[in-house]
Amino acid sequence: MSKEFTGRKMAAILVAGFGVVIAVNFTMAAVASGSFSGVVVENSYVASQKFNGWLEKAEKQKALGWTAQPARDGDRLTLATANVPEYARISAEIRRPLGQPDTRTLSFLNAADGRLVSQEELPAGRWIVRVFIEAGQDSWSTEDRIG
Repeated sequence: MSKEFTGRKMAAILVAGFGVVIAVNFTMAAVASGSFSGVVVENSYVASQKFNGWLEKAEKQKALGWTAQPARDGDRLTLATANVPEYARISAEIRRPLGQPDTRTLSFLNAADGRLVSQEELPAGRWIVRVFIEAGQDSWSTEDRIG
């Protein structure tokens, strides 16, 4: 004895199938928007024209041997630096990777442990940190993500 395949069963199969597809789409969209870090360049053609200059600048920065590693310490941003001249001017710009534009500039004070600590608070959440170091004619920058 076979059971009759009714329109009601077909409707249930269609609703269940489309429900799975919609659930997967919403899940993938949530994962994608949570991991997207934002626009890297506004115009890829213009960026391609500047690429060789960026490579030269990167080589000059590498030759300086300076390093700066940002980290969160409570409500402050700290920088662990190495090989940076004592007279160098150090600042950082932080911006949100997604959502409402929120860009801030941070300045630093020397801490007892040799690190640099931001004078301004670092609000909770994810941030892109761009560190700038200038000493005489030399300049150096790096970009990291924290949060």
